[in-house]
Amino acid sequence: MSTTKKLVSSLNPLIETRDVAAMKEKTGNIYETIAVIGRRANQINVTMKEELHRKLEDFANHTDTLEEVHENKEQIEISRFYERMANPVLQSINEFNNDKIYHRKKDQ
Repeated sequence: MSTTKKLVSSLNPLIETRDVAAMKEKTGNIYETIAVIGRRANQINVTMKEELHRKLEDFANHTDTLEEVHENKEQIEISRFYERMANPVLQSINEFNNDKIYHRKKDQ
């Protein structure tokens, strides 16, 4: 099972309240915590976007006629899979809480 499929099944795509004090303890500063989570969310978003475009590239129709509109069920299923995935921010919060993100300050 790929990592994206694991993320779909294991993460709740709904927003939940978080213990900010516990998140702050890992970095010592809540703003630094938010910056780390935000950077990781951007990385996840770029990776997901590239992966989706790569998968949908197979279905691209390079003709300019509007008459040939095909409904491909496989393409629709791929799109629905990515729509059901948890938001990249929720994924990065989960990674941060499970100590799967390595972070350090520049001066250290």
